Amino acid sequence: MTTDYGHDLLFGTFVTPTSHPAHQAVEQAVVADETGLDLVTFQDHPYVSRFHDTWTLMAYAAARTSRVRLAANVHNLPLRPPAVLARAAASLDLLSGGRVELGLGAGGFWDGIAAMGGPRRTPGESIEALDEAIRIIRGIWDTDDRGVLSVRGKFYDVHGARRGPAPAHPIGIWVGAYKPRILRLVGRTADGWLPSLSYLEGGVGDLADMNRRIDEAAVQAGRQPADVRRLLNIGGRFAAQRGGFLQGPPSQWAEELAEVALTYGTSGFVLASDDTRTTQTFAAEVAPAVREMVAEDRAA
Repeated sequence: MTTDYGHDLLFGTFVTPTSHPAHQAVEQAVVADETGLDLVTFQDHPYVSRFHDTWTLMAYAAARTSRVRLAANVHNLPLRPPAVLARAAASLDLLSGGRVELGLGAGGFWDGIAAMGGPRRTPGESIEALDEAIRIIRGIWDTDDRGVLSVRGKFYDVHGARRGPAPAHPIGIWVGAYKPRILRLVGRTADGWLPSLSYLEGGVGDLADMNRRIDEAAVQAGRQPADVRRLLNIGGRFAAQRGGFLQGPPSQWAEELAEVALTYGTSGFVLASDDTRTTQTFAAEVAPAVREMVAEDRAA
């Protein structure tokens, strides 16, 4: 049995925004752009002093690239007010010619967040805050509505904010999520789901139950399951001999990722890579092979 949510396959990288050496993360974005990858993403941990600020880095990377899309993987919402975040995303989308997507996380690493002056929230509170934030972000972008924006929430109170700017294209809001309650939020409100394979206790097999929760919530909210793109952060090692999952030659990677795409409807694979050769191999040998295998299977 195969699952198809109707999205074209997307391949990208997940880059560490380290400031040592200063331009390493930007150069990896340039590599992603030049090798034909679709997306480059950056961690967002504002409390880590050795990292560049992610929004500043994304803006610089956008100026150094021409076609690759850019996103955080994912933004630390408790330290980024949603109305300001919405305007930042729309502004960079306009400046880059429509190449920005918005990855959001409910929060984590609360000691670091609190140390930077942010709130310390419970898991339930962080999900409620994320729900309010998404409403605010979409409201800021909705310039067709001539009225001011008011969202009187428990965690965010926006009252009388002027809308705009509108982004250059419909920015996707992709949420990193694992637990049932936030997966239901993804199904109700998000454009994409962006988990990391390393956080799935049961490996890729966990995707089936998680997809089901998102699908059910989408339908209950009057949406289609296909309204939510399924992406996956992955990691692995290229090697001459076959080993475990994503531990082996590019041909093995292609077979395994094609199976994930066909079985679970995953349409975006984002490889954690700060290494140029690894990124080049992923772009040149894995991505095209996965696309060909999936296309052949679905055409059969």
